[in-house]
Amino acid sequence: MTQNELIEMIGEAGGYGHNTCEQNEKSFYPFMERFAKLVAEKEREACAEMCKKHADVYGAFEPTPSFQAAWAACIDLRDQIRARGEA
Repeated sequence: MTQNELIEMIGEAGGYGHNTCEQNEKSFYPFMERFAKLVAEKEREACAEMCKKHADVYGAFEPTPSFQAAWAACIDLRDQIRARGEA
C-alpha cells in the first residue's frame, strides 16, 4: 500500500489529527477501528486479485485435469478471501 493510499483511507475513516477530530480515547478508538477495516478490505482485495491473476494463467493453458484443478483452487481462494469481508 502506498503512502497516498493510506492517507486516502485515513480521510475515509474520518481523519485523525489536530484539526479533524478530538484526540481522546472516545474518538481515537472508533477512528482506528474504521481505519483498520479499510486497510483489511484493501489487502483482501489485493490478495483476491492475485488469486485471479494466477487463475488466468492456469486458464490459458490447454485444459488438463491438473490445470483445471489449479484454476479451480485459485478461484476458490479468491472467493474465500472476498467472503471474509462479508462476515
